[in-house]
Amino acid sequence: MSALLQPSASPRLGEILVARGKLDPANLERALRLQEGESRDRLGVILSRLGLVSARDLADALSEVLGVAIAAPSDYPELPVLDEQVSYRFLREAKAVPLAETEDGLVVAMADPTDAFTLRSLALVAGRPIVPKLAVETELEAALERLYGAGKSSMGQIVDNISSRDDEQDLGDVEQLKDLASEAPVIRLVNLLISHALESRASDIHIEPFENRLIVRYRIDGVLKEVESPPRRLSAAVISRVKIMANLDIAERRLPQDGRIKLRIQGKEIDLRVSTVPTMHGESVVLRILDKGGVNLDFAALGFDGKALEIFLEALSQPHGVLLVTGPTGSGKTTTLYTALDRLNQPDVKILTVEDPVEYQMPGINQIQVKPQINLTFANALRSIVRQDPDVIMIGEIRDLETAEIAVQSALTGHLVLSTVHTNDAPSTVNRLLDMGVEDYLLTSTVVGILAQRLVRKLCSHCREPYAALPEVVEQMGLRRFVPVGEVRLYHPKGCSHCSGTGYRGRLSIMEMLPMTDRLRSLVMRHANSADLRAAAIEEGMEPMFDNGIRKAAAGVTTVEEVLRVTRED
Repeated sequence: MSALLQPSASPRLGEILVARGKLDPANLERALRLQEGESRDRLGVILSRLGLVSARDLADALSEVLGVAIAAPSDYPELPVLDEQVSYRFLREAKAVPLAETEDGLVVAMADPTDAFTLRSLALVAGRPIVPKLAVETELEAALERLYGAGKSSMGQIVDNISSRDDEQDLGDVEQLKDLASEAPVIRLVNLLISHALESRASDIHIEPFENRLIVRYRIDGVLKEVESPPRRLSAAVISRVKIMANLDIAERRLPQDGRIKLRIQGKEIDLRVSTVPTMHGESVVLRILDKGGVNLDFAALGFDGKALEIFLEALSQPHGVLLVTGPTGSGKTTTLYTALDRLNQPDVKILTVEDPVEYQMPGINQIQVKPQINLTFANALRSIVRQDPDVIMIGEIRDLETAEIAVQSALTGHLVLSTVHTNDAPSTVNRLLDMGVEDYLLTSTVVGILAQRLVRKLCSHCREPYAALPEVVEQMGLRRFVPVGEVRLYHPKGCSHCSGTGYRGRLSIMEMLPMTDRLRSLVMRHANSADLRAAAIEEGMEPMFDNGIRKAAAGVTTVEEVLRVTRED
């Protein structure tokens, strides 16, 4: 243990974090200046307090500096160790949790494994050597509360500090409500809801007031999950706090409002899109989390592979034309378009986008935010940007004939146009555009490809369990196409600490990519229905979305149930 107390020969903590891309050099300088001036705390403490680095990234870097292993979530015991011999107050102040008694000594998770006083004290109490492990501070605090605390969550402790008042009285006085929403406990409560959502990998936070309770739900991997919620009496304060953060009018409760919040939490730049709508029992609020650092703009990571990726990249390499991505809300269309733009983004390529809203800001790309209130619509913006001499144009969504016609005209004049349309599959997109009023000859001469996609949950690689597929399932799903010989093995979710017990972690796309071949063009000119277009596209090499999903289920990436959930195939 004494080696830990010696000056470390490893690179300094800040240098490691900068080298790993977890910390900006300017922020490191800022923290070091603070350490030399007002604060005498360790650098890690300062970085954590300023929110410049996440607890996990800090622990990973400290582990390398100190040469100490990190305590995994599964290392924390179900029951307290040394419960009668050590007090909760001491462990809380020392930021330490005893994990287990082994032959080598007492294993202890510590926020600071070099804390000599704590090490000596615990060794004296246990009567044996201490084997320290480095703790991720958020995990350590949760374990401390669960094992030694009063059983009250962080939210419960904050709620206790908020003065008890009648919600209806607050609704009548905007100034009183503003004061309550600006109190430190309410601020901490809303920040806690947001930070817990980030830790849970949520994409949305739903705050919904009902007659007798306030419900908070997180959308994790596309599925809503109810979480611990504040009491009903605080609904006005919580919702008003969110509206103040988003610069919305807290006095206006009769009309929907939209806003945006920019935060830095756990070392990440986070954008929150805020939407409020009036309901029977108050305002329902949804916060869409846009994590700039959490988007992997890589086709393989998104689930693109095989023939679909090959056809998509071929369409993307065309000098001009219209490339469309289709699917329902929340199917990953925007992420796919951003990944395509990231691939096209070169110094010799000028890219302009028109979006509503701009979800992620990308360096080197000119992005325009649609503002209907000043008549800056998709169509009006497109008329102007064509005169900006772009090589690539991205339109957030083709919603009407006017936008569709300008997109087609832009493609005819030598631009590559990327956009989205709301349809169920790739072939029906053609009929949708014809129904809008786009001329058939314009479609056949400009559209270079149509991608339809859905998102399915990925199986957790740590706990997925294989099983032999039943013969009737093999026949019904056509699994022999993907496993020609031998036993067909599928996987089902189990649940572990890595996936929060759900059995799934993350999402990927299943898709169908329709190439616009000469045969399909002739069918479009004859206004063929989507069934005929689908049959011809499959003959021309398109893998149907259902087959793409079943192939990924057979590979153990997802489950048959997930594919059925999003495709609803019989």
